[in-house]
Amino acid sequence: MHAEATGVGLGWLSTAGPLLVWVIVLSFVFVECALIIGLFLPGDSLLFAAGVVLAQHGAEGHAWGLSIAALLIAVVGNQAGYYIGRHTGTRFIARRGGKVLNKQNLEKARAFLNRRGFLAIVAARWIPWVRTLAPLIAGAARMDSRRFMLATAAGAVLWVPTLVLLGFYGAGLLDVLPWLKTALVWASVAFFVVGTVYGFVRYRQEMRKPVEDDAEAARA
Repeated sequence: MHAEATGVGLGWLSTAGPLLVWVIVLSFVFVECALIIGLFLPGDSLLFAAGVVLAQHGAEGHAWGLSIAALLIAVVGNQAGYYIGRHTGTRFIARRGGKVLNKQNLEKARAFLNRRGFLAIVAARWIPWVRTLAPLIAGAARMDSRRFMLATAAGAVLWVPTLVLLGFYGAGLLDVLPWLKTALVWASVAFFVVGTVYGFVRYRQEMRKPVEDDAEAARA
């Protein structure tokens, strides 16, 4: 497998190894689930790409292990976001003229959580911008902490392993077409890198804008 990777221009994967995948995935999952900058990071594509890269190594044990570790980190990250929201509210999130961090998106996320409650926290894992805002809003609204933890854990179980293992086993099915598998690896990594760079640029642009004066604090 490693010789094959080197032959098609992916020798760096053999050097980096699954350990690099673990470090990147766990770091990004925590940030996306706990901090506002996570709104701009390609979380779904990262998990899928991680599975694809691990398939290039034939590291099935790593794929399952990473799935479990990343879902635990996703729960911890959301708990951190919950307590940040509980202590600071959401009044510093909305930006005047922001394209993502604006009062309208904040209100949409809040309305979604209000309508669906427990199930909204579970479903939020699959909605990129709501995924990051949900714990902050839940904390600011003083949602029962145990209820929130149960909901966010259920969501993590459905979210993380699904994408990592889909990437891993999906790429594995392409062993009979090594050129297509290589193209999938490159496409996954490129999408993640470009998405991350673009996300950081967007985040800096949003944060330069002033805080929305009349954004609601959302604290009980």
